[in-house]
Amino acid sequence: MVRRRQLYEGKAKILFEGPTPGLLVQYFKDDATAGNGTKKGVIAGKGVLNNRISEYLMTGIEELGIPTHFVKTLNMREQLVKEVEIIPLEVVVRNIAAGSLAKRFGLEEGTRLPRPLLEYYYKNDDLNDPLVSEEHILAFEWATSDELNDIYTYALRINDFLSGVFRGSGVLLVDFKLEFGRHYEEDEKRVILADEISPDNCRLWDMKTSEKLDKDRFRRDLGQVEQAYQEVAKRLGVLPEFGASDGTDTNRSENIS
Repeated sequence: MVRRRQLYEGKAKILFEGPTPGLLVQYFKDDATAGNGTKKGVIAGKGVLNNRISEYLMTGIEELGIPTHFVKTLNMREQLVKEVEIIPLEVVVRNIAAGSLAKRFGLEEGTRLPRPLLEYYYKNDDLNDPLVSEEHILAFEWATSDELNDIYTYALRINDFLSGVFRGSGVLLVDFKLEFGRHYEEDEKRVILADEISPDNCRLWDMKTSEKLDKDRFRRDLGQVEQAYQEVAKRLGVLPEFGASDGTDTNRSENIS
């Protein structure tokens, strides 16, 4: 067992220093929040399930030739990831009207959009993550024009990949959020996918019944939240064999050499 220094704690994950410079250990918590932290709770086993789901999807994205921060899974709740400088943008890809988009434009939830819609939000909880344009991003130098081009291209390719994966599991990918970071290696800097991909940041509906299989069940007090996350993992073929809770200590990281 090796105890490592905690570097950052967010709403759903904790980052610890890794075994070597440039690598971090990402720990998945069971904590759940909504409304930028105004609603808080715990979804039992969520961290274990999100770890497995994100590993599976990140690996597939990497195989497409899109660089990610994922290196390998360490245990049921932890991953080894590359250290990145997070670009302060939440990139939302929408295929079907739901959530804030439906409210803003008076659309009925479930309305299929004529084409995938990309939206950018400034990543700042104190400002409630405001919707921003490319002009804002460039003017405030949150990202360069080249970085935005990479983000746009990657986001659409990831959408195609995820839509196909979930469709094969009988699930509609309604929308999802991505985060990107700058990865520095020697003299090279490039944009890579960071954070996670899971029911925490994807809206997922059953194709036949439109039943919600994501964190909207927590946001909207629909119940059976744990079961929805388990169902997604089951359909993707990554449901842990011995349950979704393992009692991993949040202050330790093992087998990370």
